[in-house]
Amino acid sequence: MKLETETLLKPNGYNLTNFSIDEIGDDHISTGIETPIKENAFHLSDIDKKERIAHLFSEIMDVMGLDLTDDSLKGTPNRVAKMYIDEIFSGLNPKNKPKVALFENKYQYNQMLVEKNITFYSNCEHHFVPIIGKAHVAYISSGKVIGLSKLNRIVQYFAKRPQVQERLTNQIATELKQVLETEDVAVIIDAKHLCVSSRGIKDDTSATVTSYYGGVFNTPSKIAELQNYLNN
Repeated sequence: MKLETETLLKPNGYNLTNFSIDEIGDDHISTGIETPIKENAFHLSDIDKKERIAHLFSEIMDVMGLDLTDDSLKGTPNRVAKMYIDEIFSGLNPKNKPKVALFENKYQYNQMLVEKNITFYSNCEHHFVPIIGKAHVAYISSGKVIGLSKLNRIVQYFAKRPQVQERLTNQIATELKQVLETEDVAVIIDAKHLCVSSRGIKDDTSATVTSYYGGVFNTPSKIAELQNYLNN
């Protein structure tokens, strides 16, 4: 059976209207930098969302033939609902966005600051299976600095939602530019996608690397300097 056709755009703008979901396959297709969220996404409370997810997930388990009266399984729908809303997809809710305070750069440090190997767990929006990786972020102060832990929290916030790695990279970079009030920002993400390693092509050795270089970072000398920091 041919699945429903979706209207999608390649990065170069070509229309993919006449391609089925099966024909598109596992291609990394994204329609913009913003996570696709409905306008009424937050009309329901988190409690109501968890109740509905638990009910719907119990139906999925029932369709698969699992015995929901079993002691090991009967609590699974509620556990999954709580995990979705409170943990792995908590980055969908703007109320969970980290609050960031900037401080005067009293040390007069004007070279790049690099926070590397920020471990994150996200989920592929195409199959809802994990993306596991590390993010490296860097910036040059415009006169203000940020607490180091906030860099980690910004990465985690955007990772905790159904994602495409290219979008995740750009969302982190855009947020950093806004909060740091500078274009001099770099983001590199190196991640493994379980939709590649555990299903489909089943390649357990490959990884995906994406990057964003803004401002002075978008020069060969600064890219080389940043890579030197990351490789040491």
